[in-house]
Amino acid sequence: METINSLGRRKTAVARVYLNKGKGKITVNTKDVKEYFPSALLQFKVSQPLNVLGIAEKYDLTITVEGGGINGQAEAIRLGIARALVELDSEGKSKLRKEGFLTRDPRMVERKKPGQKKARKRFQFSKR
Repeated sequence: METINSLGRRKTAVARVYLNKGKGKITVNTKDVKEYFPSALLQFKVSQPLNVLGIAEKYDLTITVEGGGINGQAEAIRLGIARALVELDSEGKSKLRKEGFLTRDPRMVERKKPGQKKARKRFQFSKR
């Protein structure tokens, strides 16, 4: 089996996922997933697609992620893993789609407009 690679994005975070046969080791930016994401919730988010299909101990994952915050990075990794698993075996696609792991979340930060304090907040108005 050759390496399967896929891409996941969320807000400004971009994750590249490389999937190989192995024993279930997940490496994020050359660190173990438990070291990179100390929060149990974020570790759970990262491993969700593997747990849904029940193949957490069959594949090793090497992930490089950049940009965004830790939550956005975790969700980008989740999308990348789900896409890699579909590329590997398309039978699990319906389960992953049902859980919402194959849907790219399009929400981004709205840009700041000129003449305003932020995207929607205006400068204070003074009548006199």
